[in-house]
Amino acid sequence: MLRSITTAVSVLSMFALGAPALADDSKDPIKLTLHDWTGQLITTRLMGEALKAKGLNVEYVPADYLAQFAGLKTGDLHVAMEIWETTGREAMDEATETGQVENLGETGMQAIEEWWYPAYMKEKCPGLPNWEALKECAEQFSTAETKPKGRYLGGPVTWGGFDDERVEALGLPFEVVHAGTDAALFAELESAYQRKAPIIQWVYAPHWAPIKYEGEWIEFPKYEPACYTDPSWGINKEAAYDCGKPRGPIWKVSWSGVKDKWPSAYDGIKNFNISNDEMGALITKVDIDGKPVEEVVAEWMKDNEPKWKAWIGQ
Repeated sequence: MLRSITTAVSVLSMFALGAPALADDSKDPIKLTLHDWTGQLITTRLMGEALKAKGLNVEYVPADYLAQFAGLKTGDLHVAMEIWETTGREAMDEATETGQVENLGETGMQAIEEWWYPAYMKEKCPGLPNWEALKECAEQFSTAETKPKGRYLGGPVTWGGFDDERVEALGLPFEVVHAGTDAALFAELESAYQRKAPIIQWVYAPHWAPIKYEGEWIEFPKYEPACYTDPSWGINKEAAYDCGKPRGPIWKVSWSGVKDKWPSAYDGIKNFNISNDEMGALITKVDIDGKPVEEVVAEWMKDNEPKWKAWIGQ
């Protein structure tokens, strides 16, 4: 494993010796944020290593998914490579409306984040995937700690998603329990699936889980923007979030000063594009095959040189 990591770092270092950045790019580090799920770590390093090959000074900075917008507004952070339509649109729109943050367009990936259950649970709750079936068979999804209420395993609290509010607004007899990490979320799914144990949880795509496991997403009332902002909309006239989560693109955003301080990076980030299938395969190599993110990124860049060079205009 140590040898493979060393090889990966060597390959990435080789990329960094590429053509120099344009003369009007700042030599200051451009800071790309890292979050707590595998796909985002891959996306960010793909872009970051391409920018290094352009000759830019790149720094990776761990940051909270939603709280990062404060740093993006002030210019303390510079680029976030994944803002999901499903959970981040509200924060992104608020930030871009200030003029301090800019939406740099779609990544090419389409996001789904929703309640998901394995196919074997449909035998115990035949009305699925209709969300109203959960009212009648919540106990089928219960644990000793939540019985008679069902247990919904949500993502880390920092991901947002309004699952606690959704349960209350739709009158679902469920208790929301948040996984501490992305890894813990899917480790629990793996364990339950092998044992055919009751589980319903947050699953997202692009990801390996909905490919590896047979199952379905719950069909909640279809999302509309008013569902999140107007309590009078929808089934519950006194509460917001009485619908499913939005679906749509995964976006790239930056501090508004990036286009002037690092113009070639700005163009490269706007050009970045990758598909759900490509990303799902990369996540699989990390989460299932156990390869380090750095190694997987280096392999992809070696095999896809024309693609990433097109991002940065080489």
